[in-house]
Amino acid sequence: MIWIPVTVAAAAFQVARNAAQRSLLTGAGPWGATLVRFLFGLPFSLVISAVALLLFETSQTITPVTLAWAALGGAMQLGATAALLTAMQRSSFALGTAFQQSGLPFAAILGLLFFGDHLSAVGWAGVLLASAGLIVLSWPGTSEATRDWTAAGLGTLSGFCFAISANAFRQSALALDPAHPIPAALVTVAIVQAMQSAALTTWMFLRDRRSLASVLRSWRMSLGAGLFGALASAGWFVALALSPAGPVRAVGVVEMPMAALAGRRLFAERVSLRQWLAGGVTAVGVVLAALG
Repeated sequence: MIWIPVTVAAAAFQVARNAAQRSLLTGAGPWGATLVRFLFGLPFSLVISAVALLLFETSQTITPVTLAWAALGGAMQLGATAALLTAMQRSSFALGTAFQQSGLPFAAILGLLFFGDHLSAVGWAGVLLASAGLIVLSWPGTSEATRDWTAAGLGTLSGFCFAISANAFRQSALALDPAHPIPAALVTVAIVQAMQSAALTTWMFLRDRRSLASVLRSWRMSLGAGLFGALASAGWFVALALSPAGPVRAVGVVEMPMAALAGRRLFAERVSLRQWLAGGVTAVGVVLAALG
């Protein structure tokens, strides 16, 4: 059950990373802010993976299967991150995080259909309850602007892409070294971030040099986002190597109250009573999913 505290820690680091990325949106745009997560996180991920290999006294052989799953997960994560940041910009930091959690049922269903990841009845009940809470939580009120529907659509797309990436990352780590899941997961993080950094940097150099320059000028804040991103990714990948994607995504919903508090303190955002109650229902679902 070590994957549960690891997931909670990953969620906390992810909130910190998202807050730093959101602050970079104005100058760098969604793709520039997305690049920060991977390019500035890569050096930290390389160090973390090297330390893990030394501590566990093991080495892995990278196979085409590992690279294929890593490439699929990396591509889905790139698109998901850009969609998430745009959703946050169009709604709020807390609600953007809530929209992202729509990946919870997708992750559980994809894991069952394609990878044979099975949950108990209690686990499925938790997934369904948490999903219902998320729907209520992210539903725009009658006074909210139409743009919130756009944010909800982008957030749901983000959740679906994150669900695909979570299952792909799990398969990549298992293909690398199923006997040593923790170092395999951390090496997979470095592989994925190297792919993402190279692909997105090349694309931005060819298509959007202004945003790329903005990212490089903001290197101090970008380093902080990169560090938090590397720690968050390490936590998520380790948890996914130890448990199916559905339960991991369910426990990861603890990110929502953290994001609500961060949004209130950093961006002066408010969360309604309806959203707090829905968050409570979601939390009960998270507990059930973890127990299942």
